[in-house]
Amino acid sequence: MRIYNTMTHTKEEFVPIKPGEVKIYACGPTVYNFIHIGNARPLIIFDTLRRYFEYRGYKVDFAQNFTDVDDKIISRAKVEGISAAEIAEKYIAEFKKDAEGLGVHPATYQPRATENIDGIIAFISKLIDNGHAYAAGGDVYFRVRSFADYGKLSNQPLDDLEAGARIDVNDVKEDPMDFALWKAAKPGEPSWPSPWGDGRPGWHIECSVMACRYLGQTIDIHGGGQDLIFPHHENEIAQSECANGVPFAHYWMHNGYINIDNRKMSKSLGNFFTVREIADKYGYEPIRMLMLSAQYRSPVNFSDGILDQMCAGLERIHNCRDNLDYLSAGSLPETAQGDAAAAECYKKHREEFICAMDDDLNTADAVSAIYELVRDINAAVSTEPSKKLVKDSAAMLDELCGVLGIKASGKKEQVDSDIEALIEKRRAARAAKDFKAADAIRDELKARGIQLEDGPQGVKWSYIK
Repeated sequence: MRIYNTMTHTKEEFVPIKPGEVKIYACGPTVYNFIHIGNARPLIIFDTLRRYFEYRGYKVDFAQNFTDVDDKIISRAKVEGISAAEIAEKYIAEFKKDAEGLGVHPATYQPRATENIDGIIAFISKLIDNGHAYAAGGDVYFRVRSFADYGKLSNQPLDDLEAGARIDVNDVKEDPMDFALWKAAKPGEPSWPSPWGDGRPGWHIECSVMACRYLGQTIDIHGGGQDLIFPHHENEIAQSECANGVPFAHYWMHNGYINIDNRKMSKSLGNFFTVREIADKYGYEPIRMLMLSAQYRSPVNFSDGILDQMCAGLERIHNCRDNLDYLSAGSLPETAQGDAAAAECYKKHREEFICAMDDDLNTADAVSAIYELVRDINAAVSTEPSKKLVKDSAAMLDELCGVLGIKASGKKEQVDSDIEALIEKRRAARAAKDFKAADAIRDELKARGIQLEDGPQGVKWSYIK
């Protein structure tokens, strides 16, 4: 597999630190509100990266943090009239609900900043001891100019970064570019005791501490949105490498931005949407499909029209898979003459899929390979398919969709037992030529969102969209 490394600006062959294992850290949300559509992209991209490594046989350790103490959380707590801890707990629960809807597997480790205060204090103490940080007025700052490689991720000299940055200037900092590792407590805000007085951690330090604790001093891949390259990831590198004396990460992956109707998403423009708002209208799966429809480093354009296209694409996949279930329930020959040719065709699509994913996680081409597979499955099973062909078709579609976190079938995992009983009761009524009773059952099922289609292989059912 080749990965575009933000650090080197080139695609590089992926070589893990330990053969057969991958350690990935991706920055998680600051939990003060529902996640927005921009937050959804890195969630889906790095979940897909993890899924693909696992598909290729790697053992993956994946850490994604919750920032559960922060200025935004404290401000939100004041607005809602509850504690910062209650705000964090509330929106972690809402995050998990959205993540599950988006098909995102829980990370191997989901640490919280507030669970790692002792480790953060020890990490900061090490930086002070080796001259890379200093205490001032209850705060602690990282001494940026003590790290000669500062700016190597964003590929800019420190002076250029300073000229272009919005810098928090105050009287206690030695240098305007120095950033806070520890913030002195303010009245009414959450705080913890430390050698420098009561306070709380700065934003950047928590990721360095948690990555080191759960994955080790050097990790394989660190990821996040493009907006995190500077200053967040630049600062993570500086403090981690100064504390530990080894490279922080071998590969850096950053996803592109989300545009809304070809304009940058912004609250000021009124084009800011939460995942929950979009899911209420379209469901979660079209959102995931949208994020996979472009190569992850490219910008993604979001609009109602594009989401409608994603829904149509998913419906093609679902109809194909559900038709295979319908066919498998019928009377079919065990094998047929065209089985071998179909198997070779499916193998070709799998190879195209893997080739795309090996090329810097090119999910756009991987999705195209699935659409082509669907087209060829539909053609292969259109006339007198065998049981083997139907089974192999379903297995291949499930396999490739599963890597991308897409549900191949549009049906819910289970039908309620009473609905199954009604379908069987209707079948019996039709067999007894009691068509009035059969029609009444059809109408009842329709009222419950189930539509039936009678065919030579039996009854085919689906959910009404």
